[in-house]
Amino acid sequence: MASNSGLGHGTVEAPETGAWSLLRPKWQMARNRTRRHKQGDLRRIVVVSLVALGFWSVAFGLALRLLRYFRGAEDIGALLASKLLAMILLSFGSILLLSNTIAALSNFFLARDLDQLAAAPVGSGALYRARLAETAMHSSWMVALLLVPLVGAYGVAYQGGVDFALFALAVFIPFLLIPAALGSGVTLLLVNIFPARRTRDLLSVIAAMAIAGLVLLFRAARPEQLARPEGFANFMQFVAALDTPSSPWLPSEWVSEAVVKYLSGKAAWQPLLRLWAVAGALIAMGHVLYARGWRRAYSMAQEGATKRGTAGAQRPWLDRALAVLGPLRRELVLKELRVFARDSTQWSQLVLLAVLLVVYVANVRYLPLTGDGVTVLLRNLIPFLNLALAGFVLASIAARFVFPSVSLEGRALWLLRSSPLPVRELLWAKFWVGAIPLLLLALVLVGATNVMLKVQPFVHLVSLVSIAALVFPLTGLALGYGTFYPQFDSENAAQIPTSFGGLMFMMSAIGLIGAVAYLAGRPAARWIVAEHFGRVRDPLDMVLPFTVAVVVCVAGTAVPLMLARQRLEQLERA
Repeated sequence: MASNSGLGHGTVEAPETGAWSLLRPKWQMARNRTRRHKQGDLRRIVVVSLVALGFWSVAFGLALRLLRYFRGAEDIGALLASKLLAMILLSFGSILLLSNTIAALSNFFLARDLDQLAAAPVGSGALYRARLAETAMHSSWMVALLLVPLVGAYGVAYQGGVDFALFALAVFIPFLLIPAALGSGVTLLLVNIFPARRTRDLLSVIAAMAIAGLVLLFRAARPEQLARPEGFANFMQFVAALDTPSSPWLPSEWVSEAVVKYLSGKAAWQPLLRLWAVAGALIAMGHVLYARGWRRAYSMAQEGATKRGTAGAQRPWLDRALAVLGPLRRELVLKELRVFARDSTQWSQLVLLAVLLVVYVANVRYLPLTGDGVTVLLRNLIPFLNLALAGFVLASIAARFVFPSVSLEGRALWLLRSSPLPVRELLWAKFWVGAIPLLLLALVLVGATNVMLKVQPFVHLVSLVSIAALVFPLTGLALGYGTFYPQFDSENAAQIPTSFGGLMFMMSAIGLIGAVAYLAGRPAARWIVAEHFGRVRDPLDMVLPFTVAVVVCVAGTAVPLMLARQRLEQLERA
């Protein structure tokens, strides 16, 4: 008789249930959430639609303008468009590989419903396909949304027509499936070596592999050569460098080749066939690996983490360091830190963060800032663009770590509602536990890039103050949206930011970052330009925009926190 546990060796595997049977309950839950009509739902849908349409319109307009400029260069226009798409897809592919590797750790080995599925008559093949679909969906939806205006711009610029939309869909589906299948396979191999709950050991291996792989991939693209054509002996050598794939073995190059060939009226079936063949081979290989190794890996994943001998010495040190907060706030802060440290799905996201930041800062040195056409003025204007990019990085981190903090209270929230604990103290702890690390990260990120760029003290000061001011409204917005759109029943913390509230937060954060970057960067950049060309400068011209930026940051911090407190108080009275 077959064993129900499914964890032991030598058991008879039950007849395989279809993957859709495992996905159907979650699909029905999502569909039921959309069918619930609450007060303000129509208003939220309209706001989200308008914000999304505005974001796509801006991205589409910028990409279309750049591509039309490329198309005007008859000899190298198509080559530049192809190289640009390949570099963008290389970045997206790297992010997708890391994100899928980390998401697979949660979906395949640490999700709360896996103990029931392991004991149920569910075949390993169906489980693999269902979790692979979840992993790909949760890891790729943001990249897919960003690709929509980019691909649309290529289609309009080169008059691709309706047929191009179908062709692009056929090209980008395997592009999204390849990192999902590869990341899931890598995670299975690592978990069989390192128990998934011993996350510190596992993440150190993933981090080392990811950092080394991303640096090698980015350097393989050699983007600095394309920005400095004077480094080539002649024009034909520059064209040859454009026409030669930087990394012909990467899916990003295949996608770029397929899209450009199709838009140019050439046969594009070879790169398309390579994409689908590699995607199918990786999925089939993952199916075999998970059929043989998932049960053993899942059994190992149930082992507890090794107890650290220094754990007892850390608590008194933290108690002394946080004694100035008072007993209540100290214990709330310690609770937030312990919840974060004990959640493996939370820990695993630090790998993606560390890799992105290392690559982000390290590649500043490869910017073409020493050529004949580069001046001191350009080096001092780049930090204001970097301000917006760094703000987006901080918003992504806040969405992953601050936004789910209220939802992670889960069933324990009734303890908070039944206790005399003031709501403002709970929000205070969550806010500062998220804001202080983000502040330190922001200062290091912008400060390091400014040092590499050798900017003026004025630019250094404005960029540091601006990014520091952005941290607090981003944290407040993440906490506010997380309070209004909680998911207390979520089985995976990594899935919480992909909800409707997470999308609303990211859109609001992008608007906030754009406003602050414009208000602080534009007057400071005009000051630098005037200084460079010896024009008359009036410091009073910067007072009004700087003041408005401060008001926006203060309001963006205070208003979401006030609304979040009112929301939690309503939950207490419910």
